[in-house]
Amino acid sequence: MKNAVKVMQIAFTYIGTVVGAGFATGQEILQFFTRYGKWGVLTILLSMVLFIWLGTKMMLLAQEIKAESYEDLNRKLFGDRIGQGLSLFTLIVLIGVNSVMLAGAGSVFMEHFGMHYQIGLWITLIGTFLLLGRGIGGVMKLNSIVVPMMITLSLAIISNTAGSPGASRFLTLSSDNGVLAAWASPFMYTAFNLSMAQAVLVPIGSHTDSRRTIVWGGVLGGAGVGFMLMAGHFALSASMPGIQQFEIPMGNIAQQLGTTIQLIYIVLIFMEIFSTFVADIYGVTLQLKQRLKLSPKLISIIVLLICYVTSQFGFSALLSVLYPVFGLFSLLWAVMLAMYRKSKRQ
Repeated sequence: MKNAVKVMQIAFTYIGTVVGAGFATGQEILQFFTRYGKWGVLTILLSMVLFIWLGTKMMLLAQEIKAESYEDLNRKLFGDRIGQGLSLFTLIVLIGVNSVMLAGAGSVFMEHFGMHYQIGLWITLIGTFLLLGRGIGGVMKLNSIVVPMMITLSLAIISNTAGSPGASRFLTLSSDNGVLAAWASPFMYTAFNLSMAQAVLVPIGSHTDSRRTIVWGGVLGGAGVGFMLMAGHFALSASMPGIQQFEIPMGNIAQQLGTTIQLIYIVLIFMEIFSTFVADIYGVTLQLKQRLKLSPKLISIIVLLICYVTSQFGFSALLSVLYPVFGLFSLLWAVMLAMYRKSKRQ
């Protein structure tokens, strides 16, 4: 029973880390899968297989090398010098992404709950700091609450879409985009999300003693990500092409289910931002702990303050430059992970 609980915690944390705010709004599903029409189903299945394989492999490798942070994993894959440089680059991107997520949390409080933007930021920051004190266990417990809520909402959306006139459109939807772009998309999506998720999946792997628990957690987690992608794609396809005009397409779909579901969806978007934010800050703290002679609490406070300051004026311009570069690095990183072979002793 204890192992079963641990497996589910790993699976939920895996899903919660990958299924971030961009996923919850529906924009990621739309851009990477739905806009390619009928190819979306097959490319989501391919993405699911990659998540199961590479996510599990990453956690097992972290356990094998007793990685303290994702920098140890990158050094194993690329060598000390390149691995250290790539880890530093990942650190900058993670802080940038989390600054944007923090700004998003503030916006949710301001636009939907009628609170001041700064109050939303400070609630998120204080909640994060308190959870970080619980270590990887706190991150996993948080996702064990958030992810079942997400799955329940996905099932409600599937049920509602199944009765709509466009329910079968995900199998027949045409697209002007090329087939090559459609099949490149799942590789880009999986590589990018796994390279971001390494900040959380690496410490999970190194803190889990049983290889079997990691394998089952990785399989269920990857399959869960695939299910969430398919549920979103199913609902979005039924509303194509009109759904593309909305900034938060899944929000428009949730609105059709009534006020209560819409409110739950808004709370869920915040919880998604919050759970991913907590997990990423935890991973960044572990990496910086290896470089700085400071206590983890002090490092967390410094990182949170940097995110707070940068969330005041936005990181969007910098991320528009860093994202394409990080996307290419992510593909290289995923290839190196896929090609890695265990030592003969193992």
